Amino acid sequence: NSLDPAELAAYETGARYHMYHALGLLAVAWVHSRAHSPATVAAAWCFVLGTVLFSGSLYALAVLHLSWLGAVTPLGGVGFIVGWICLAVGLATPPIRPQPY
Repeated sequence: NSLDPAELAAYETGARYHMYHALGLLAVAWVHSRAHSPATVAAAWCFVLGTVLFSGSLYALAVLHLSWLGAVTPLGGVGFIVGWICLAVGLATPPIRPQPY
């Protein structure tokens, strides 16, 4: 019915990073709307994959006591890092100008 302090800390960390990267996805959508860069598409997928692997593994670790999922968590962290790099590349992409008809 309740989590011990270590499990609660893991769950809170997963929830915090989940929230940060949900906001990051909003940033990706904004950048993509102005640049349509393949880097922003990659950033979105990296954030989604990172959230599933990082936050999901921490949730499962805390609630289901599946300690082997601790090895999956760093892969999600790599996804987050790559996503932020892709978002920075997308920001550096010049905005698309509308084509006259």
